[in-house]
Amino acid sequence: MTKLYQLFQKSSGVSIDTRSLKGEELFFCLKGENFNGNKFAQQAIDDGASFVVMDDKNYYSDHENMILVDDSLKTLQLLAKHHRAQFEIPVIGITGSNGKTTTKELIYAVLKSQFPTLATAGNFNNHIGVPLTLLGLNSKHQLAIIEMGANHPGEIAELCEISQPNYGIITNIGKAHLEGFGNYETIIKTKTALYDTVAKNKGILFVNADDSILVQESFAIIKETYSITKPSPTQLTVEKEELNLCFSWNNNSIRTQLIGQYNAHNAAAAIAIGSHFKVSTENTIKALQDYTPSNNRSQLIIGKNNQLIMDAYNANPSSMAAALENFSLSKAPNKAVVLGDMLELGSFEEEEHHNILQRLQKLKLPQNFLVGSAFYKFKESFPDFVFFKDQQEAKNYFFDHGLQHFQILVKGSRGIRLEQIQEELN
Repeated sequence: MTKLYQLFQKSSGVSIDTRSLKGEELFFCLKGENFNGNKFAQQAIDDGASFVVMDDKNYYSDHENMILVDDSLKTLQLLAKHHRAQFEIPVIGITGSNGKTTTKELIYAVLKSQFPTLATAGNFNNHIGVPLTLLGLNSKHQLAIIEMGANHPGEIAELCEISQPNYGIITNIGKAHLEGFGNYETIIKTKTALYDTVAKNKGILFVNADDSILVQESFAIIKETYSITKPSPTQLTVEKEELNLCFSWNNNSIRTQLIGQYNAHNAAAAIAIGSHFKVSTENTIKALQDYTPSNNRSQLIIGKNNQLIMDAYNANPSSMAAALENFSLSKAPNKAVVLGDMLELGSFEEEEHHNILQRLQKLKLPQNFLVGSAFYKFKESFPDFVFFKDQQEAKNYFFDHGLQHFQILVKGSRGIRLEQIQEELN
């Protein structure tokens, strides 16, 4: 590892894709079910990689710039862990079932207003993304925010072993990726591995005091709390029941561009962490007000015919329920929902989709559209709703039967690809 780390220090960075390879980068050949990066080892050399780390002898040649290892991914992770150990700075680990990427972006917006800060790009939060993010650390960074996702047991513990966070926040623990976890209890155990790591590192947690599970799981660990319902060092008061999140904090009224009151805890987390690191009130307020949601995450889109709330990046039972509850508060005269299947629920799929349909029925919205095979199973049970087998069928329908002057909530799992019907809904 010492020799490889020296090569990394002399390089311009790390790459895993020849399409975005920059000169003098260290290239790692990774493998998956449908790809083998070792096939591109020679191309990476030809394109200017300083060295190539590979694990398939079939593509290895005795080139002075090729390094053959047992496992390229494991080597990448060990390199990132070694690099992380060179920095004695606050590393904030963040995970959760809902809202972790938005919360990470809000925390980043607040912290970077005052400190050079490294943060996970997008949702690059898995066993590959976390080490790549860590390898972006340099001597100018004073803080780092590492987002960690999981869809199977033990994954957060593995990512914590690489990143070694000394600060941590779990946004919430909901029914996401039940297919991979098996049950809710396993999700709790997997997520709270972050708490265990921070405690072991004698660090500090930031805990939502309104979440009884998080309060219980963080018992006896040093923490700072935030809330919108209970007395807390960071307490927000939601001001108005409207589309955009508006709240008061520290005698200031703040109007954000975030859609949904469920984002109040995400904003509170950013404030709590900013306060801990002594970010000024002025910088914190400006960062929260200026932040604009993107990438179909509670994104408000004003079309020529309708107003869309695009929340089609991801969905699970808890986030779907929260989105519907918030949408019910909207005072728009004409409202409609387009909901896509919630994926990776395993044996809970039928029960959870039926629960959402029952919740939707109680809202009595004028127009309800359901997309995907899991919802479609209930077509006969909910005759007042419009069901589509897939996104293409929905796309064709809205092309022929466009809505006019509606506010439309669009939410579903990414695999349903609801963003592809945006043009027909606009």
